Amino acid sequence: MQRIAWTTLVGLALCVQPAVAQNGTLPSWLLPPHHAEGVPDYIAAIASRGLPPIRIPDAPVATDRFALLHRDERVPDYLASVRPTNIASIPIPPPPRGEAPAVVRGVYMNGWVFSSSRFFDLLSLADTTEINAFVIDVKDATGYITYRSSVSTAEEIGANGLVRIRDSRSRLAILEAHGIHPIARIVVARDPLLAKNKPDWAIRDSVTGGLWRDGLGDAWVDAFNDSVWGYAADLAAEAVLMGFKEIQFDYIRFPDEPPQRLNRTVYPSRGAGESRRSAIRRNVGLLRERINTLGVPFTLDVFGLAASARGDLGIGQVWEDLSAAADVILPMVYPSHYQRGAFGIANPNRSPYEIVHRAMQDAVARSAPMENPARIRPYLQAFTIYRVRYGAAEVRAQIQAVEDAGLTDWVLWNARGVYPPGALRPADPPVGVVEGTRLEGGTGG
Repeated sequence: MQRIAWTTLVGLALCVQPAVAQNGTLPSWLLPPHHAEGVPDYIAAIASRGLPPIRIPDAPVATDRFALLHRDERVPDYLASVRPTNIASIPIPPPPRGEAPAVVRGVYMNGWVFSSSRFFDLLSLADTTEINAFVIDVKDATGYITYRSSVSTAEEIGANGLVRIRDSRSRLAILEAHGIHPIARIVVARDPLLAKNKPDWAIRDSVTGGLWRDGLGDAWVDAFNDSVWGYAADLAAEAVLMGFKEIQFDYIRFPDEPPQRLNRTVYPSRGAGESRRSAIRRNVGLLRERINTLGVPFTLDVFGLAASARGDLGIGQVWEDLSAAADVILPMVYPSHYQRGAFGIANPNRSPYEIVHRAMQDAVARSAPMENPARIRPYLQAFTIYRVRYGAAEVRAQIQAVEDAGLTDWVLWNARGVYPPGALRPADPPVGVVEGTRLEGGTGG
């Protein structure tokens, strides 16, 4: 008869189904899971196979010392012994560092929302709907950092002068406990604070000799300058140490302004004959090298039109260049940002499904011939502008358009961090969990 080693029996004691509380839910330490996978029913699996015969060794020679030992010839009921085990005492390892959910459906929040009570409102939204990721500003288009940074350039230029939150680690821990994927958004080229305090890194004005400014009066840094990108990479490394599981770079481009304004731009770091496209491609490559060492996904925001345009839109963004470099590419396909007549649609802002569907069809077609394209995860419009209200129906229409184009991932954008629950599917209970319980515009680019 086959002999079963004691270590095997101990192993059986560790492979058990978690104890279910009297109310039908799993223990709080398992809420929520890192993945939408149920825990296998180990007990049932073992019982269905049956235990192989176990030979009980002969009892030793009787002595007073062994009088009470080794006398029971019955085979122990190992399953009965295992069932009372307190599974909460067995630690479950976290998911691999930087691993994103199989499908990402997220919402954006700026630093103020991240630090306010609205954070908990969005947490409740994620707990009860399909939302499973938060995109959180680390450095926005003002140049200030959301939390206090130790990066030397940030300290030098005063980027800690508008800290929004002092307990960012604890809030990121809350997200981890709720199974929400935290993504750090870092704005690169639109940084008036960096331009002001590092004028050698900034775009200059050929008329005034000072800093060049866009139509809103903001200065930009020179995207030809690799120090600008190095600063963004340093902030990314710090964000990963803080607890973020993905890095998303925005404004990886040159300014988009009328020709009369752009004609005044001077780029001090521009090499002879270097184009905007080659500069973006080169520096995104540098970013990619730095982020690869961090072990997290490398994602890029781009203009929605980049998926449809054949040139670089005058800003250096070409779909194939960026899709080849990134793990995820996020075209911002806000219908309000498309000109009248785009895709033959008279009023794009009033046609959310049609605009997003056409844009996603173009994105899929552009990526199809590529050997290893980035995953497509569009930004969708969840804000009202130009007197066209975007409520649950309009947001859901965009999500439907994404799915009809054969994609699954998306992120909603609203600068105030307000999203219509009616646009979102209720959270699906994981496999094996009782129904009703749960384990628990930007114009960047």
